[in-house]
Amino acid sequence: MHRFWKPAEMPRKTLAPEVTAKIASGEKLMLSLVTLGPDAVVPMHAHPHEQMGLMVSGTMDLTIAGETRRMSGSDMYLVPGGVPHSVKAGPEGAVALDAFSPPREEYR
Repeated sequence: MHRFWKPAEMPRKTLAPEVTAKIASGEKLMLSLVTLGPDAVVPMHAHPHEQMGLMVSGTMDLTIAGETRRMSGSDMYLVPGGVPHSVKAGPEGAVALDAFSPPREEYR
């Protein structure tokens, strides 16, 4: 099991058009450094995993259970398991750090 990661050396996983992630996973927690290109969209979806995130750069409109907020700076968010959510990046794109518990097996 890995204990240290360097994002610059990690492979990118494509999540949606113009949306990639670099993923580090432990037994019970997963971090995903997500890069969204300008105006990129992650369509509405839900998963059983609890997801928390922190904005790293840029802006994005995050919709959780029908409520949309503009995220920027070091804003944080929580998506409970099973709750529908979607994202649209701002015109300059965005980078966010997401944590999942338990890890998403399809991303390992």
